[in-house]
Amino acid sequence: MPLFKLKFAIAAQEIYDCPTLMPRKQKFPHLVSSKWTAHQKVDGWRHFQVVNRKNEGQWVFAEIVAACDPGVRFWINAQLLKDKRLWQAGWKSLQEEESLPMEVDESFIPEVSQSSPTSCHR
Repeated sequence: MPLFKLKFAIAAQEIYDCPTLMPRKQKFPHLVSSKWTAHQKVDGWRHFQVVNRKNEGQWVFAEIVAACDPGVRFWINAQLLKDKRLWQAGWKSLQEEESLPMEVDESFIPEVSQSSPTSCHR
């Protein structure tokens, strides 16, 4: 191996190993503005949107607001949004939710959906 390539490879490895030079991949990059349907009502509502995020060490938290009542808001560990038994990505009607199979999927937050609920129901 030529000396230049060897020095470049060593320098590249040092940069890769140094956390200050190579930023880590952001967890949950599309969290803000994502829309979610709760399988069980939360404070009387099922449709929510993420309006803020907070990183606390290794944890990521999402501030969620009810689509039809901005007064209903709370912080949740973003990891819980991956639990298909609790949350479903996007705003789904009861009919859509009941027709979907309950399967665990490791994929996470889709691109921001532009769909909106057809109406606000409690």
